Amino acid sequence: MPQGEKVVLQSPVLEIRETVKCSKKGLGMDNAHTRPPSMVDTPSAWYGHEMAKNTDIWLTYLSAAEVSELENAAEHFQSDNLDLGLISKENFSLPLLEPRLRDLREKLMHGIGFELIRGLPVTAYSQKIAATIFCGIGAHLGRPRSQNAAGHILGHVRDLGLNANDAGTRIYQTSERQTFHTDSTDVVGLMCLRPAKEGGQSLLASTATIYNEMQRRRPDLVPEMFKPVATDRRGEVPPGQKAYFEIPVLNWHRGLLTGIYQRQYVNSAQRLPDAPRLSGAQVEALDFFDSLANDPQLHLSMELQPGDMQFVYNHALLHDRTAFIDWPEPDKKRHLLRLWLSLPDDRPLPECFRQRYGSIDIGNRGGIIVEGTKLNVPLDAKN
Repeated sequence: MPQGEKVVLQSPVLEIRETVKCSKKGLGMDNAHTRPPSMVDTPSAWYGHEMAKNTDIWLTYLSAAEVSELENAAEHFQSDNLDLGLISKENFSLPLLEPRLRDLREKLMHGIGFELIRGLPVTAYSQKIAATIFCGIGAHLGRPRSQNAAGHILGHVRDLGLNANDAGTRIYQTSERQTFHTDSTDVVGLMCLRPAKEGGQSLLASTATIYNEMQRRRPDLVPEMFKPVATDRRGEVPPGQKAYFEIPVLNWHRGLLTGIYQRQYVNSAQRLPDAPRLSGAQVEALDFFDSLANDPQLHLSMELQPGDMQFVYNHALLHDRTAFIDWPEPDKKRHLLRLWLSLPDDRPLPECFRQRYGSIDIGNRGGIIVEGTKLNVPLDAKN
């Protein structure tokens, strides 16, 4: 995406209309399918303990030829002295990997919802080459989205020593446990440059599996998950919009179950005087939802190694990161690169997602845009 590109912001009138529409449809369900099925049968409805035994389903390896193709593409792109924000399928050609990346996109949208790619010798690269390779792969999967108010389309996930309890802090900027959540985009990608000294495991859980287990164990709580909840924007507020958005954690739309969730931000929204209060039933439902996500039988834990690239489909999966202890040496500290991507030919989203995604146009939605945001690609790890 070109550096400095402006993004059209949604009007406050439209935001209000969409919020009301989501609430009136009541319980996050569309008109064509007034109620979700008692059990959602989808390839993304997996159990972590089974996935842990079948790594060949989700752990893949780059061949020597594929690594060489990525390195050559990165060197060619850098030789033209182009801004990394201009990277595209056309100027980062991957004829060998392209079919594999198409299959990956299908796996994310219609399969198990994630994949881990291993085998990139990232320790041999400069950070600029590593970032070029990662952004180049992202360009073949989808369109990058802004990850914060500063317009970063390449994120740096590392502990900046910030206070996780501060309402203006994004949890990924700390070493604290994140809790299971989704990001505000179709797909989140991570590239591990350096792991922590201890901890920092990546956790994934299936939204459909949690829903199915709620139906099986506590069906009385399920309707609460389809009611709008206020989620704190943590100070990254688009012009004319509120300091929070109201979208149900679970949404049944066009025959698909879609989740959007960040419990820490749901809780912190309650500090805002005009945010709707959570009912006792909603709190109980959210607590039970969290307990299922944290069940080792349901979630999958993995350790990211240097060079690993993980891609996760936010609409079907939740992700988390355990707390970690970092290395004292600055050049050894845990450091991951991150991409937020909007995918072509993806699922439709309910209208109420406009509040957070700005647009629900397939292939051009998601991300965080505030007044004055200009898209850019920071290579400085301090950003």
